This record gives sequence, structure tokens and C-alpha cells, in this order.
Amino acid sequence: MSRGLIYIMMLHPPPCLKSRKKVSCDQSTYYQSIVESRLYHLALAWNWRHDEDFIRLIEEAAHARQLTTYLIGQHNLDDTVDLLRQRRIEFRAVLDRASDEDERFQSLAHVLARHSATVDSSRQLLIINPYDRLKRASDKAAMHLEFLSRGLAVPYTIITSPYAHKREVELSLTELAKLGRPFIIKPANTTGGGIGVVMGAESLKDVIETRQHHKNDKYLLQEKVNPTSLGEKRAWFRVFYAFGSTIPCWWDDQTHVYDLLTTEEERSFKLTPLRSTAQMIQEICRLDFFSTEIVCLPNGKFVVVDYVNEMCDMRLRSRSADGVPDAVVQSIVDSLVDFVHRHVTE
Repeated sequence: MSRGLIYIMMLHPPPCLKSRKKVSCDQSTYYQSIVESRLYHLALAWNWRHDEDFIRLIEEAAHARQLTTYLIGQHNLDDTVDLLRQRRIEFRAVLDRASDEDERFQSLAHVLARHSATVDSSRQLLIINPYDRLKRASDKAAMHLEFLSRGLAVPYTIITSPYAHKREVELSLTELAKLGRPFIIKPANTTGGGIGVVMGAESLKDVIETRQHHKNDKYLLQEKVNPTSLGEKRAWFRVFYAFGSTIPCWWDDQTHVYDLLTTEEERSFKLTPLRSTAQMIQEICRLDFFSTEIVCLPNGKFVVVDYVNEMCDMRLRSRSADGVPDAVVQSIVDSLVDFVHRHVTE
């Protein structure tokens, strides 16, 4: 047995090995089979130190539901991939929060994708979210067109081809004028933390220069949307969709600070479209867990401004000033574990 696997099993033994509570004969046999076959209910791959609290909360909730967990980090990545290839370990569900931006985890993603496609339905591997859907949802240009086709309100946008495909910008002064000033320039696929985004573009020169930063990516040129004020807050919201539940939050686009949206605020400010919009986005992107940014304009119209954030920042507000409210993170964790539990027991 590899050092990595020994390390994980010592840290996270199956519930029957951790608890002093008696279990039934059936339960004992079931958990013994898990140990013998190296079957784990939920694997968690992560490489960002700020994910530590999120991963800990998931583990605690999973163990409370008698689900076994397996952590995958850089320390045991290669061992885990080898064990998976040899079918010496097996997962029922995986949350991968590393391979989207860390090439070292791509081998893990590849073997998991193969397993999810080949394992029989009785022990189907559930990937949260499936890699092919993640790739599609992360393409802002594709999502923009799909949102338009479904009648969702989005900012006025011009999509340009990649610089590597066509150096000249086919953009008239009339089209540029429709964007207003300043306007926003953002790459279609280079995502995460505002990478490559220009918030205060003013001219065609800005477009020409910015397109060269990510030469193989399409770019979106978007009008800048200004929210109305509701009470003393800017009507800018981040809405989480988590495994069937929608959780709208106030989110200040200038300070990046969250606030809980209360039931009374949602009712009095007539904000129920936030939930229905997020649900429609889920029907389009088909992800089980994501967030989106929605703005309420002075005329009462709701506009989706950041389409699908497929890898949500789950830092706790109690740890970071611009983190997600702890109650929201816990709600997402509970929904995730319920989702996995249903998959494991169905």
C-alpha cells in the first residue's frame, strides 16, 4: 500500500472505525467491504490553501452522514492516480477543485473522466461538476449566446475572434459607440479572479492591445451596467446554485463584500427573479454547483452580468473580509453532502 493511501486512511478512517457507537451487522459488513475494496464515498481534490475550511466542513458533514472521504492533494496525487488506474481504490463521488487551474492535477481529471464513463450504473462515479459541462459553462461567449436565445437579459456585448485567428478587429465606430464609455473587455475562457478583465476601457486602441494578452481566446466587449440602490445597498447580487437550492446574496462589486439577503428583503424589494434566473441558468449550463452575478437596474430589470462562475470561492466571511457568509457556506456544504448521500444510497 502506498504512503499516500496510508496517510489518508489514518486521517479519515471509515465511520465504523472512528466511532465507539455500535452498528448493526449489516452496517458492519458494509463498512468492512468498503475497507477491503478501498471504496470511498467522496473524494475531495484541492490545492488552494484557502479551501481548507470548506474541505473541513464537507468532511465533517460527510462523516456525520456515515460517508467516508478521501483527500487528494499534491502530497498523494501521483499515488492516487496510480491506484485509480490499477482499480485498487474506487470513489463514488468526486469534487475536483484543483485540475481547472493546476496542470499537475490533469492526470487525475483524465482518469476520473474515464472511470465515470465506464463504471457500471450500480457504482457510477459522480463528478461534481462533470468536466465536459465545466468546459462549456466556462466559455463566456457560448453562454452569452445561449442566454440570449433563452431570453435572459445580458449587457450589450460584442464578441471578437481570437487575435491568433484574426489580427484585425472588425468593429465599426457605431458598434463601439453602443458600448458607451467606459466599457468592459473580458476574455471568454481565461477565467478566475478577474484575470485578463479590463474594467475601464475607453477606445478601440484598448481593444486592440487587450486582445493580444490571450491570443487564442475570444474576447467579449460589454457595456458597463450600473445597478439601482435598494435601501442603502447597491442592487448587485451573487446567487449560488447548489444541488437544487438557490441562495441569493448581496455582493458589492466595488468592495467585493457579501451580505446575507434576508427573506424580508427578498419580499419587500421584489427580488424573487434572482432565484428563477439562477434556475434558468442551471438548465442551460447543467452544472450542479456554481454562482452567477445579477444586477437590478433602476427600471427594475434584472441583468445577468457574470454568467457562470463554475469554481466558487468558498472562503468563510469569519476568516476573510470578502468571504462568503459562514451560514451560506454551511448551507452549500449540507446540500453537497445530501446530494452525494442520495447518489450513494440510490
